[in-house]
Amino acid sequence: MKGDNKKQQYRINEQIRVPEVRIVGDDVESSVMPTRNALRLAEDKGVDLVEISPNAQPPVCRLIDYSKFLYQQKKKAKELKAKQVKVEVKEIRFGPQTGEADYAFKLKHAQEFLNDGNKVKAYVFFKGRSIVFKEQGEVLLLRFANDLEELAKVESMPSLEGKKMFLTLSPKKAGVPKKSQQKRDNESAEALTGKKASEEIEETGPNPNSPFAGLADKLASKEE
Repeated sequence: MKGDNKKQQYRINEQIRVPEVRIVGDDVESSVMPTRNALRLAEDKGVDLVEISPNAQPPVCRLIDYSKFLYQQKKKAKELKAKQVKVEVKEIRFGPQTGEADYAFKLKHAQEFLNDGNKVKAYVFFKGRSIVFKEQGEVLLLRFANDLEELAKVESMPSLEGKKMFLTLSPKKAGVPKKSQQKRDNESAEALTGKKASEEIEETGPNPNSPFAGLADKLASKEE
């Protein structure tokens, strides 16, 4: 029998000491039989009796080449690991009174991060007495989320933690993003900030089907 000298991950052959087992496989009909009969069947086929589900009643076994079985298990694990994408969280820092040029620069970086499949954790840092501008910081983060609508979805709304207000965005699934009505509104108001941007969104009216419609309303209400 094969695999007798290997470090076992599964019980095989004579290590299986229950009175009966259920045999399954591609080339055999599922059936329950005495373990001694299953061992004899494995020997006749030149393979191993491998216990793959020890907690079943009775335990489930397969008639397979144990070495080949281990190889296939390792191959599947390797393929699964290769498919797993490591998602990183990229941080972007703002001040409560970030200028347009700095905002555009950081928005571009956020777009690159999201296109690479990473999350974006944007935050406004309130230094000293600038905490009095916390509502202005929230408006800034909501505008940031709106401007990234095609690439990202909001994972957590703006929340204040100490001297920092955070907003977390995660990338949408791959695909060609559709340009929403709200995005077209934002493009026309790109150069505007604060109250002007809010008035523009309120005047044109966001798309009610957009997941960001509520954000736009909140942004506008902060400036009233």
